[in-house]
Amino acid sequence: MKVSRLAAAAAVAGSAVLALSAPAFAHVSVQPEGTAAKGGYAVVDFKVPNERDNASTTKVEVNFPADHPLASVMPQPVAGWTTEVTKSKLDKPLEMHGKKIDEAVTKVTWTADGKGIEPGYFQKFPLSLGTLPEDTDELVFKAVQTYSNKEVVRWIEVQQDGQEEPENPAPVLTLSAASADEHGHGSTTAEDASDKKTETAAASDAGSSGGSDTTARVLGVAGIVVGAAGVAYGVLAGRRRSAA
Repeated sequence: MKVSRLAAAAAVAGSAVLALSAPAFAHVSVQPEGTAAKGGYAVVDFKVPNERDNASTTKVEVNFPADHPLASVMPQPVAGWTTEVTKSKLDKPLEMHGKKIDEAVTKVTWTADGKGIEPGYFQKFPLSLGTLPEDTDELVFKAVQTYSNKEVVRWIEVQQDGQEEPENPAPVLTLSAASADEHGHGSTTAEDASDKKTETAAASDAGSSGGSDTTARVLGVAGIVVGAAGVAYGVLAGRRRSAA
């Protein structure tokens, strides 16, 4: 009897923990594909889960931090969604690749062309961002999620140090320290990734070619040695016959 009661109590406690912790994993979040280094570029994914059982997510808005404007924001096409990039004038122009930029992206909006994100599913929305600021360790994006039943959920609450996670936390992108290669340059954009693949393939071809050349030289030398040995053997055999 006591064992049954303890098991029942444990089951109830476990269910309560799961119920309380589930929302923490279901909010809109942002993660880099690789690293997001200060002063460089990064491709990031905004992950949007559907939290409702009776409605689909049909619209997602991501607002960019005004205190750290980003001059370059390029969305990757997402099947079934229309993307709109909103830009605004900057009070203080930015300098990018030797040019002054007087506007920056303030919002990106994705609108579903069809059913959107249905219950039980999530969707990733990729963006290429740059250049990332060097004077902060993180970027806070405020997101708004709209459902097919007209419900709107605002993921805009900023996490405060020493406090529990808010009910509707804003997506936060953590920035890593800048390296010599990444400082002021983009190394994770789609174009750069393509260039890296090309360089890797070329290096691989060069390595294969070099390996083939080395093998050919070794075989050639071995052939010469074998040939010389054959000639020497023939001469020696001829001398033995003459002596006999």
